[in-house]
Amino acid sequence: MIRVSKRCETRPSSGIRKMGTMAAGYANVLNLGIGEPDFNIGSNVAEALKKAVDAGQNKYTPTTGLPELRAVVARKLKRENGIDCEADSILITHGASEAIQTAILGTTDVGDEVLLPDPSWPNYQGQVHMAGCKSSFYPLLEKDKFHARAEQIEKRLTPQTRLLILNSPSNPTGGVTTRKELLEIAELVKQRNLAVISDEPYEKLLYDGAEHVSIGSLPGMQDYVFTVNTCSKTYAMTGLRVGYLQGPKEAMAAIVKIQEGASSCVNAPAQWAAIEAFEGPQGYVAEMLSQYAIRRGILLDGLNALPGVNCLAPEGAFYVFPNISKLGRSQQVAEDWLKRAQLVTIPGNAFGEAGEGFLRICFAVGEATLKEALSRLASILTELKQRA
Repeated sequence: MIRVSKRCETRPSSGIRKMGTMAAGYANVLNLGIGEPDFNIGSNVAEALKKAVDAGQNKYTPTTGLPELRAVVARKLKRENGIDCEADSILITHGASEAIQTAILGTTDVGDEVLLPDPSWPNYQGQVHMAGCKSSFYPLLEKDKFHARAEQIEKRLTPQTRLLILNSPSNPTGGVTTRKELLEIAELVKQRNLAVISDEPYEKLLYDGAEHVSIGSLPGMQDYVFTVNTCSKTYAMTGLRVGYLQGPKEAMAAIVKIQEGASSCVNAPAQWAAIEAFEGPQGYVAEMLSQYAIRRGILLDGLNALPGVNCLAPEGAFYVFPNISKLGRSQQVAEDWLKRAQLVTIPGNAFGEAGEGFLRICFAVGEATLKEALSRLASILTELKQRA
C-alpha cells in the first residue's frame, strides 16, 4: 500500500460534506446545505462563453490571466470597491478558493499563525493546514450581529501571528462588518504589521441597507490587504471557476509563481465569459438579489415562528444562521431534522467552535422548497413541544 502523507491524514474534514453524505441515505430530501446559486448564468455571459469557444479561444493564457480581464477587474475594483489599483496587481484564479490558498502560501512560512473568524468557511482552516501553519480564531458573536470586531482580534494576536482573514458578508452568518468596525481593525493591522486576506464573494448580496466596505480601500491599507473575489456567487458562475486576487504589486509579482506551478492558468473561455459578466448588463444580478430578499423573508418569518428557534436577519450573503441551542447540540439537531424531516442543514460547529448552537441554512433555493421545508419543521417541532 502507498502511504499517504500526514498532510492528508490530518487535514480537517468537512462537516458540510458529512451532512451531504448522510443525506444520500434518505428519499425526498430537501437540501438547504449547499451554498450555490440556483440560477443559471446570464444569457449574455453564456453567449460570450460560446463565442470564445467558437473563435478558438481555448489556448493557454498568461499565468496571471488575460490582460483584458485583469484590466476589467482593475476598473471594477476602482469603480465599485474604492481600491485604486492597476492590472499588474491582479492574478486571475480558479475561483476564490485558489486565490485564498495562493495568498496564504505567498504570505506565510511553515509554523506561522493565521487568525481566522469563528464561525467561518471550513476550507480556511484546511488551507492553513496545507500551508503548514497554525490556525487560531477570533469569535463572531451573535450579540455583535456576527461582525468582526477589533477587540476580539486583538485579544488573540500573538508574536507568531502573520496573517488575518476577514470575510464580509460572512459565510455562514450573513453578518456584514461596518465601515467603522473595519477602520478599527485597519488601525490594529497597521500597528501589528499584519497581512490581511479579505474574502468578499458575497459583496453584492446585501439587505436592509447594509453597506459592503472593502478593507483594502481604507486609508493606508493597500500595502497590507489581499482582496479576494469570484464570479461564482454574484454571477452564478460556480462551475466556471473564475476568481481573482489583488494585492500589493511587489508581493503579487512573487506570489504568481505559486499559481504558475499549481495550475498554469484559468481556462480561457471562462475568462472571456467573466469579462462579459463584469462589463455587461447587470439586470439579472439585481433580479437574483430581489429573489434572494423574498426568500430571506420567507425563511426568517418561518424559522422565528418555530418553537425553540431564534434567527437574526442576515445582512448579506444567502444564509441564515438560526440559534437552535434550546433544541440541543448543533450536530444532533441537524441529524434529527434530516432523519425526521428529510431536510439538509449544516451544523454550526462545522464552521468552528463558536458556531455551536446554530445551524446554517441556505436560501439559494426556490420559494416552494423553502415553504415545504418550513412546513416539515413546523410539524416535527410542534410534535416535540406537545410531548414536552
